Amino acid sequence: MQRVASVRYSLIVPVYRNEDSIAELVETVWRLDDELDGGLEAVFVVDGSPDRSAELLDAALSHSETKAQLILLSRNFGSFAAIRAGLAAARGRYFAVMAADLQEPQSLIVQFFRTLERDPVDVALGVRTGRSDPLAARMGANLFWNLYRWFVQREVPPGGIDVFACNGAVRDQLLRLEESNSSLVGQVIWIGFRRRLIPYARLPRRHGRSAWTFSRKLRYLVDSVYAFSDLPIRVLTWAGAIGLGVSIVLAAAVMIAKLSGDIPIPGYAATVLTIIFFAALNSFGLGIIGGYTWRAFENTKRRPPAIVLTSKSFNLES
Repeated sequence: MQRVASVRYSLIVPVYRNEDSIAELVETVWRLDDELDGGLEAVFVVDGSPDRSAELLDAALSHSETKAQLILLSRNFGSFAAIRAGLAAARGRYFAVMAADLQEPQSLIVQFFRTLERDPVDVALGVRTGRSDPLAARMGANLFWNLYRWFVQREVPPGGIDVFACNGAVRDQLLRLEESNSSLVGQVIWIGFRRRLIPYARLPRRHGRSAWTFSRKLRYLVDSVYAFSDLPIRVLTWAGAIGLGVSIVLAAAVMIAKLSGDIPIPGYAATVLTIIFFAALNSFGLGIIGGYTWRAFENTKRRPPAIVLTSKSFNLES
């Protein structure tokens, strides 16, 4: 097939601990380029991976006709920061994200780009219709995304979003958001634009183990809550209001009982329990406020979300 020189589609692939899938990953990108008439560039962003992913990608791309960029970050900044670095370096008109573990089918990426080209759509979101993961992983993922939709953003589809595609206008808006400790998925939903849900079935993992651990998921959920929702503050406010109302009622009851002689001496246990309850509530509230304050402080630093160590192009015009 005759390949065109211009780049129309950019595929961003964050890479972390994926050395076992590199060979198949590059081959998949090659097939995608053929299916997209040679207009694809792949932007591989190695997110401080401690294995041989960068070395294997460099060797594979050096012997391939695939138009590609290989970006190495100076340390592990997280997949969202890696995706943002890839979006900033990409040269196409349309942009899609694909995981390096190859659990998204090749047809989904093609459908992303075709949808953006042909339909009045700015963002295409990959929505899972099924999982091939173990039962425990499926239950954990469902719990996570249900909590995310309930506490953070109800517009997120059931099952969550792992991959997406967008046009240049959306890419530019995403790159203008400079906040730290946030969620790229939350930002994609927050900025709006015209969205289209693309259903797909997630493929079973064939190489390695997922780096998406429980601690990473928990941090992601907490960051998302603080970045996109004031629910904790509203809960604290209502809890404080209810606690204040209950304390007034109890104080009135104790006062009436005291005046009527039913309680000659105030109860020691009741006093201690009341102090403990409100002290704990106060500490919890300070923790929540401290979380928001810390994130505001982090954003005032205006640190870049990621730092590029090296960057190399393959088969691309300068």
